[in-house]
Amino acid sequence: MKTLERNHRDTVASADTIDVTNIEEPRAARYVFASKAASWIWLVVRLWLGYEWISAGTSKLWGAESAGFWRTGLGVKGFALNAIAESKGPHAQVSYGWWVAILRHAVLPHYLLVARVDAIAEFVIGIALVLGAFTAIAAFFGLALNFTYVFSGAISTNPVFIILGIGLVLAWRNAGWMGLDRYLLPRVGTPWHRGNHASAVTHPAETTEP
Repeated sequence: MKTLERNHRDTVASADTIDVTNIEEPRAARYVFASKAASWIWLVVRLWLGYEWISAGTSKLWGAESAGFWRTGLGVKGFALNAIAESKGPHAQVSYGWWVAILRHAVLPHYLLVARVDAIAEFVIGIALVLGAFTAIAAFFGLALNFTYVFSGAISTNPVFIILGIGLVLAWRNAGWMGLDRYLLPRVGTPWHRGNHASAVTHPAETTEP
């Protein structure tokens, strides 16, 4: 009796569950986000976006902005103070109180550390994108930086960076095909598909005595 009830529950659950593995992607989406033929498109996006991130990081590490970021962090302090000031009034540029709280209680007390992390992050993101190494992860962290700037009221080129970054995340399968991801992803794998390196590991429970 209990077995029948359990089988009935499993049948009902399976009826309410969508088997995403059998959902076919639109042909255009497969071409843009998964085909090798479209990887050259993402190569151009990667190289341009990576160059921009490298330029920004280099300026903050060793260039004209290094005094305000790497050495003193005053660039981040001034940026945060300006964003907090812009959060007041009927036409405030910064609209989220929770973000103002983060700037006031997390960024300002540690502005030098935040400035150095920001400079290193921009440089590393750019290198990863140019090399095509873990492209989607690099693009994701780039998006995180872009949104911190937008939340703080700085628009500039951030919308363009965000659009291209989202595209690279969606194209994680082929964005780095003309790069190191061509070799890294098959070896490392994904959370839902073990790579060659993982599958080559023999677990103690699977070993057999000769």
